[in-house]
Amino acid sequence: MALSPMDVSQFAAVDTARAARMLSEVRAAKLSGRAGPVAARPVIEQSWERMLRGGVDPDHDFRSGLLSREEVERRRETSALRHVLPVLREGLLSVADVAHHIMVVADDEGRVLWREGSPPVLRKADGLGFELGADWREDVVGTNGVGTPAVTRRPVQVFAAEHFVRSHATWTCAGAPITDPRDGRLLGVVDVSGPLETMHPATLAWVDSVAKLAEARLRERHLQSLERLRAVAAPVLARLGGRALVVDRDGWTAAVTGMPYMERVALPRSPAGGPKSLPVFGPCTVEPLAEGWLLRAAEEPVPCGAARILLDLRRPRRWSVRVRCGAGPWARELSPRHAELLYLLAVHRGGRSAAGLAEDMFGDPARKVTVRAEMSRVRRYLGAYLEHRPYRFREDAEVEVLLPEDPLDLLPHSTAPAVARARAAPAPAP
Repeated sequence: MALSPMDVSQFAAVDTARAARMLSEVRAAKLSGRAGPVAARPVIEQSWERMLRGGVDPDHDFRSGLLSREEVERRRETSALRHVLPVLREGLLSVADVAHHIMVVADDEGRVLWREGSPPVLRKADGLGFELGADWREDVVGTNGVGTPAVTRRPVQVFAAEHFVRSHATWTCAGAPITDPRDGRLLGVVDVSGPLETMHPATLAWVDSVAKLAEARLRERHLQSLERLRAVAAPVLARLGGRALVVDRDGWTAAVTGMPYMERVALPRSPAGGPKSLPVFGPCTVEPLAEGWLLRAAEEPVPCGAARILLDLRRPRRWSVRVRCGAGPWARELSPRHAELLYLLAVHRGGRSAAGLAEDMFGDPARKVTVRAEMSRVRRYLGAYLEHRPYRFREDAEVEVLLPEDPLDLLPHSTAPAVARARAAPAPAP
């Protein structure tokens, strides 16, 4: 009797070896263009169709290059998923280790950023190329528990020969996408994987529920950030007349005055200070304010004018930039990379090209793409005070750098050649 796809799933729960053999026949039939003993599940059938159209080789395990450790760390630092790692670990790791699984967290590009769990299973994953920095997009390695949920935007369990590439058929995995609650953007995928015999039909529901807990945590963090911005915005708006509102960097409203409340304002992809015309809000002046923007209706434009920028590098791992301008003072803690960049711009007031900054930071002027990507992120909050071609602070900005007393404490974890030279320079005479 022919079994439906649902029957196959239930069958696998009680006899994994027999189900794996049947799925191998189903896969072989699909690749040869003939009818199989049972139908593949729709989500798997559709994935296989994508693989065939895309030219993925089912009999050869293609692996793209691993990311460098430095690039993995950079992506970890900038990924919102770092904020929900405790939720994922608490919800998945204890059970995964006992059940001989591993937990894998990949970013929106399918790159593995975190991988934890049973040591023997981690070693088996190494053999499949399921390593830190590996590329597990569906169109690279075929149907799998990381790449397929990213494409379908839904939880997917991939069992045995449901993997399109033959070498992965000894593996089972269940992955669920994690999206940003602010805009629905895919942040990445959390996956629980292990050898074939560890498969259980409840695994997918378990992983999906933990992924939803992670999204709830991100939603909570967003509401908390709006509360913090609201506290900063309240005294600023109290001093203003006319129509104005304060939004976070994604356009979500924290506070409003002189006009009806609107939940969100559509901001440009890379907003900067100055005159703008925004959908719904209309012509306005945009000024940076703490972790967001002050939008003032065009009928009462008040330019921000000259600003005083204080770059504080005195405390290890607590570097910050503070800005005083027309909208009032605000501050932001800096990542190690952004602390390096702003230090270099502060000591080179005449400006540095992308190649020059790449030489300063990496000793390699060819790494301009990395520099430009990081400068794009810096401009999201300091764009009103920066110029480019070359990169530099605006001439009318007053920039002061607070350095540690001991030069050896200047950005102590930095390997940037320019920073290393500054640490080695003799201290000025008292």
